[in-house]
Amino acid sequence: MPLIAGIDSSTQSCKVVVRDAESGALVRSGNAAHPPGTEIDPDLWWTALQEAVGAAGGLDDVAAVSVGGQQHGMVCLDESGAVVRPALLWNDTRSAQAATALVDELGREVWATAVGSVPVASFTVTKLRWLAEHEPDSARRTAAVCLPHDWLTWRLAGGGPGGRVGLDGLISDRSDASGTGYWSPAAGDYRVDLLDRALGRSDVVLPRVLGPAEGAGTTTAGALLGPGCGDNAGAALALGAGPGDVVVSIGTSGVISAVSAAATGDPTGMVAGFADASGRFLPLACTLNGARVLSATANLLGVGLDELSALALKAPSGAGGLVLVPYLEGERTPDRPGARGVLHGLTLSTAEPAYLARAAIEGLLCGLADGLDALRDQGVPVKRLLVVGGGARSEAVRRLAPAVLGHPVTVPEPGEYVADGAARQAAWTLLGGDTPPGWAPAGVEFYDAAPDPAVRARYAEVRELTER
Repeated sequence: MPLIAGIDSSTQSCKVVVRDAESGALVRSGNAAHPPGTEIDPDLWWTALQEAVGAAGGLDDVAAVSVGGQQHGMVCLDESGAVVRPALLWNDTRSAQAATALVDELGREVWATAVGSVPVASFTVTKLRWLAEHEPDSARRTAAVCLPHDWLTWRLAGGGPGGRVGLDGLISDRSDASGTGYWSPAAGDYRVDLLDRALGRSDVVLPRVLGPAEGAGTTTAGALLGPGCGDNAGAALALGAGPGDVVVSIGTSGVISAVSAAATGDPTGMVAGFADASGRFLPLACTLNGARVLSATANLLGVGLDELSALALKAPSGAGGLVLVPYLEGERTPDRPGARGVLHGLTLSTAEPAYLARAAIEGLLCGLADGLDALRDQGVPVKRLLVVGGGARSEAVRRLAPAVLGHPVTVPEPGEYVADGAARQAAWTLLGGDTPPGWAPAGVEFYDAAPDPAVRARYAEVRELTER
């Protein structure tokens, strides 16, 4: 049976999985770390990819490869294909003022209609405005703009200074292009007028946007390249999510996304109207503060993550009125890039580790619940909640989620879902057909509990303090 590989180049690391193309059975895997920070030299992604491939036993016997990656990042290339400046990642909020200016110039309704989303600091379009205003020399040198997964796919194909593939060989897919702020999921085309508004010019090369299983050429070793995808679309593809399924991913960020047959456009900006990796759409709400809320609280208490979970389960629902609004790195949903975390309701009785642990996990879940409400407000049906990501490894998160989210949750077994989604796409590209091969997670757990609306009501009271 042919083998295929899926790559996940995420914020924190690069993961590679090699699977059987027809059965989806895992053959081998590898990973390598990325350095911390909100900007990075893309060559470090390439180095990590080579390390992860080596750890996975190489790709010489692989027939097809596809890359999933963190969305929104700004990778600028000059005429030779060299990187102009370190890439700005999705979680770099220095373009917050640029986002505000772009929204003010056209209005929220115009942006939502044009590209399905209202720009925030995460989006590429806002980073390009920041670049034009703060680094005009870099902006002038920029001959092409692409995203992290676009750049890695191009490098695998032989792109780069002196390589066999030039800038015209850059490719992307619908899911990742829809997160730039200058590509329309509904129309399926770039809005170069919006690119020009951000960068001050539109004569730069943009990646060609491929269909869900359209081949993107070959690697330098001869393996077929899939179009790749954004990380959230990759996870949805791996999970086999369909209409009515909502994926709650608790990783570096917290993401609530739903597969939809129709494009969305939310002028409030709470929901981003992205595309998915199957040819449909992926309305999505994203928080900047995901699983690191747990690690930050564990560090504060001087305990491990397992002990943090155990502590949280010892405290009562609502943590005795103690509330943590975990805007530790600003926030995107709601759009408050300058906000900071708030701990409110501390008393002699709640000044205990268990109460703070409970407040942290409930605060994390309340932020996700805000995103779930935003999807419902856009008419997105919610029939099944799938909870994945590093944060889902916490027993307290799994057990408390139904009460806070107001809906039973299904927790698939832990896995590298972005890499697996990329692998499934690679198999689809290789084998053909109207739909991807029918892989599914091997096992799931189901959690249910009576909703406790008082937790969210108290959280909402304190959440508004972050705006003031």
